[in-house]
Amino acid sequence: MASSDRTPTEIDRIAEGWVDTAVELDPTLGTYIGRAEADSRLGDYSPDGLEARADAMRRTIAELDAATPVDDVDAVTLTDLRSELALGLEAHEAGLPLRDLNVIASPAQEIREVFDLMSTDDVDAWQTISTRLAAVPAAIEGYIQTLRLGIERGVVPAARQVKEVAVQARKLERNDGFFAEFAGGRPAEAPASLSADLDERAGGAGAAYGRLAEFLEHELLPVAGRRDGVGREHYALQSRHFLGAVIDLDETYEWGIDELARMVDEQESIARQIVPGASVAEAIAFLDGDPSRKLHGTDALQRWMQETSDRAVAELGASQFDIPAEIRTLECMIAPTHEGGIYYTGPTDDFTRPGRMWWSVPDGVTEFDTWRELTTVYHEGVPGHHLQIGQAVVNRGKLNTWRRQLAGTSGHAEGWALYAERLMEELGYLDDPADRLGMLDGQRMRAARVVLDIGVHLGKQRPDGGGEWTGEYAYEFLRENVNMNDGFVRFEVNRYLGWPGQAPSYKVGQRIWEQLRDEARNREGAAFDIREFHRRALDLGGVGLDTLRSALLG
Repeated sequence: MASSDRTPTEIDRIAEGWVDTAVELDPTLGTYIGRAEADSRLGDYSPDGLEARADAMRRTIAELDAATPVDDVDAVTLTDLRSELALGLEAHEAGLPLRDLNVIASPAQEIREVFDLMSTDDVDAWQTISTRLAAVPAAIEGYIQTLRLGIERGVVPAARQVKEVAVQARKLERNDGFFAEFAGGRPAEAPASLSADLDERAGGAGAAYGRLAEFLEHELLPVAGRRDGVGREHYALQSRHFLGAVIDLDETYEWGIDELARMVDEQESIARQIVPGASVAEAIAFLDGDPSRKLHGTDALQRWMQETSDRAVAELGASQFDIPAEIRTLECMIAPTHEGGIYYTGPTDDFTRPGRMWWSVPDGVTEFDTWRELTTVYHEGVPGHHLQIGQAVVNRGKLNTWRRQLAGTSGHAEGWALYAERLMEELGYLDDPADRLGMLDGQRMRAARVVLDIGVHLGKQRPDGGGEWTGEYAYEFLRENVNMNDGFVRFEVNRYLGWPGQAPSYKVGQRIWEQLRDEARNREGAAFDIREFHRRALDLGGVGLDTLRSALLG
């Protein structure tokens, strides 16, 4: 894997230094990328910790401004790293970290989720886990201090997010909650002293989440925002963060409405192929009643995910992509939580931990429909996130650690994954109309949330002419456009309301990826090679979408 294809430059040194700094300030990042020296710690989530990060960003920007790129790789690193750091400072100065609380991607979840990625292989690993468990109370206390400063400055999250996260925290507080269950998984040969420490520290971690819930319920909720929408200024900043590109939000809202209508038309056409004359709902009911398309239990789900992924890797690696040996393994996992999400975690830099697809199955859900979920495996695995992110990690001879492990945006990653879903249709993997309907079910949802997310946060007029968007209408709108149970719909809408700009980045990112491919095809004419286009694009690693455009098209 190690290669000396390219001599590291001064800009590479700065980027590597930023990775070291980022890991020092946020050890959860270190765990994510396999920096074992960070595994026993948690970061400082207090206002002092925020200021330390801001100071580090300022210093790194100054270093970048004094450096000169020596080649195209340097130019991309300089442009993208400086842009990310400047945007981070802009968010800091706008006070966004003081209201950083939502149902899916805030410190309230991050502090717990890092334990999912920690090694549990031996007693030494459990000693490290014990040390990190002991750090949870201080991390939670620092986070409470930050949210309390937000209260003082009038920068607070919406009440809906506060209520939902308080419920999550209460679950983690329980004596039979995640921390107690996790600590109970230690090996039988663990010394008695370590076992005692694990039990005590797991209890302390749960109690810390109880204190967070208490703070949320009694201090933050009474002063939390009554409106779910964050407004244009905040939203534009978040959109740039998730896309790495500046877009026309009003044009994108109108495009989203048109794209949603196109997805509905396409679904209706395929529904009639499944059952002549059927509506989409009737075709779905027909498929849901087909026992040959059912999986029963999470064990069956995990096996099917793994088999589907292994087959895609083998076949696409032989015909469509050059898939390096290091990333031909993707582990499909059932997550230890029950929140309803499906997500990917990349491999460590040395590949001792492979890329993984995680499915967080909600409590009580025991049946799964393969026609709905086939495209999900392609989205999270190959040719989706695993190929994209894993290939960047492999590219050590060209890309510095920041480019391989930390760079990129949701729009780049999720846009590619949606692009990959459509690519699998083009390659014949979704020839079964049922599987194609499942893919369109997801694509329709992604189009719907472009409209919903921009609509509610910018206070746009509803597409049905019923006045201004509200959180309540968002539930109705999404329920009309997804074939999911109410629990899923509520979780998804709560996610959009608390994480502005992230949900549209999928479909908007796909739009930009497709625009870049089509523009390259038009420029190159008969010489255009789609495999070469994909190779050049993925060879860049993660980048903002404006950087991707300039790198591919000049």
